[in-house]
Amino acid sequence: MRSGPMKTCLSLFLFGVIAVAQVRYEDILKGPGEDWTTYAGNYQGWRYSPLKQITVQNAGSMVPKWAYHVPDANGLRTSPIVYKGVMYVTDSNSLYALDARTGRSIWTYHDSKAKKKGVNRGAAILGDSVYFTTTDNYLVSLDRQTGDLLFSKKFGEVDKGTTSTSAPFAVKDKILVGSAGGDSGMRGFIVALSAKTGDELWRTWTVPAKGEPGSETWSDLHEWGGAGTWLSGTFDPDTNTLFWTTGNPWPDFAGAPRLGNDLYTCSLLALDLDTGKLKWYFQFTPHDTHDWDAQSWPVLVEIPWKDTHGVTAMRKVVLHANRNGFFYVLDRATGEFLRGTQLIDKQTWAKGLDDTGHPVLLPGKDPTPEGNWVCPSIKGGTNWMGQSYNPGTGLLYVLTLEECGMFTTSTQKPVPMKNFAGGGATEPGGQVVLRAIDPKTGKRAWEYPMTGSAKMWTGTVSTAAGVLFSGDDDGHMLALDAKTGRHLWHFNAGDLMTASPITYEVDGKQYVAIAAGTNVFAFGLFEPMQSTPLPKITRGAGSRPAEREP
Repeated sequence: MRSGPMKTCLSLFLFGVIAVAQVRYEDILKGPGEDWTTYAGNYQGWRYSPLKQITVQNAGSMVPKWAYHVPDANGLRTSPIVYKGVMYVTDSNSLYALDARTGRSIWTYHDSKAKKKGVNRGAAILGDSVYFTTTDNYLVSLDRQTGDLLFSKKFGEVDKGTTSTSAPFAVKDKILVGSAGGDSGMRGFIVALSAKTGDELWRTWTVPAKGEPGSETWSDLHEWGGAGTWLSGTFDPDTNTLFWTTGNPWPDFAGAPRLGNDLYTCSLLALDLDTGKLKWYFQFTPHDTHDWDAQSWPVLVEIPWKDTHGVTAMRKVVLHANRNGFFYVLDRATGEFLRGTQLIDKQTWAKGLDDTGHPVLLPGKDPTPEGNWVCPSIKGGTNWMGQSYNPGTGLLYVLTLEECGMFTTSTQKPVPMKNFAGGGATEPGGQVVLRAIDPKTGKRAWEYPMTGSAKMWTGTVSTAAGVLFSGDDDGHMLALDAKTGRHLWHFNAGDLMTASPITYEVDGKQYVAIAAGTNVFAFGLFEPMQSTPLPKITRGAGSRPAEREP
């Protein structure tokens, strides 16, 4: 444990709002209600809430309830955690506990020993602890009531290119943590740490070492091959299976130094929670040369499915909207490819997917020294922003981007940790479209074109009342009818939306919260202000000062 972190208690009198009950695995397993206890709301990655106070009929009367400015923030990526009236948000090497009713600060923790700064996507909560990771690869456990440090355990090496940006994932007695930094050259991994001590329980590398299964798909660069794991995972409690996506191979745009399919980059991994052992994998983009990593949510649902004999039955599947421009449905138990459809309209690198789900490549679409115009762009058809599956509508809501770009490659020798990508790509601008997809068919139910500069970093959340919340690149928080995509409400937050919204309830009132730029906003239904009578004043005789009646 390293010493020297700085923790500041700002509002001791607010400690009374914190409940003393432990956050059990069984509580998280139930999914959202009043609380929001995982990054994606539940273990299946739905970003869906059963709350019904804000409806299609009254969403137009929503107003800001409070705003909290995060000191020294620069483009917040955090998705808040809420438990018993307390909200936990993160920034680079910092965690803030806020009163979820008012936005008042309860306590702040800042790791002053961290060696570098970078984005942070959120926290995890379990037992009496709240967890987050620092940019230099420490898992930090804090007492969620006081912010006192419980432990700080190192899980990755900065000098080997690894950093940390994702929210930890709390499952049973484990805290799962991913790795970032693949674009500069590193070897990705997923690590399970003890929730009580931070000790390592298992580690699964996403690029096999020489001689290991999958290493034959690499010609070189095993130690620096990328495959970062910088997005949190999802979990199937029935089979004790953890689902985690992996990033692109390194160098990003130069395929010659790494001839082969480059396992397990651009893939979905199904891992045994207890051991980290690989159950199955599915690689979406073999030998990727466009930086189209698979860091997009693996959403676990059960849908009606017709088998080869024409019999329809419920089937447990994984939904995955991929950065390469395709939407996939996979069998959850085996990873079998069931269906693939086009996620975006502008897609020019493959003419489709074969019966196994592998792309049927179009010739001449790899990056060249002169440049090659390819759709989608480097941002991809979608990206890491939160998706939402609403069991009431049966639809999956995904932010997509219609944009092409110029991809170039370099013949220079790869040098790890020198920000060498092996080329580059342009982002000339495009159209962000929020799409509602029916997983049963892969078809679009509706779409909502977004305004703004095509950054596409806001996610979605939906509710049992049929309201879908998201944001556009003009800085507007949005409410839409989840069935039709009809606009219901918007609010200009005055800054770029760079994170996914959540919804929660405190004291019988529903809130919707989102990080935007340097602030965290909470919204709710308008309530008339209650007037406070002024006290009567009795004026004394002569020159005596006025006195207030008791």
